[in-house]
Amino acid sequence: MSAASDHSIVRIGVIADTHNLLRPAALSALQGSDHIIHAGDIGKPEILERLREIAPLTVVRGNNDTDDWAQAIPETAELRFGDVHVYLIHILKDLMIDPAAEGIRVVICGHSHKPKLEERGGVLYFNPGSPGPRRFKLPLSLGRLTIQGSEINAELITLDV
Repeated sequence: MSAASDHSIVRIGVIADTHNLLRPAALSALQGSDHIIHAGDIGKPEILERLREIAPLTVVRGNNDTDDWAQAIPETAELRFGDVHVYLIHILKDLMIDPAAEGIRVVICGHSHKPKLEERGGVLYFNPGSPGPRRFKLPLSLGRLTIQGSEINAELITLDV
């Protein structure tokens, strides 16, 4: 799927692990996105409907998305923004491909609720954390990717709630 083909700037909101809770601060942080990615553990379909009101949405199913409505959601997805190939999966340890060998520049995952940006072997691994129910002492967070051509800027956003 090609979401953008020129070298314009594309702002992608990245969210995961909402677990039925879409906070106003998260919605506010996603405003201005050209595309939104939800990396699983959604909770209920209304979450996706609300995100689609902001921008086009790509979503993968998480391990807690077991109700009938979620069965049509894929476990993985691939997108291309400009020259950047992006791969989505909920649980990173379930990744069964070599992203670098496949030409993938960004792997987006969720599951751990731990925000993390890490570059390995030319691939950016991006977990936006969770803006949903607080888990342990982890921050409430989501992420943003800004892509222009082959340039990628990734940031983690901690929510003030």
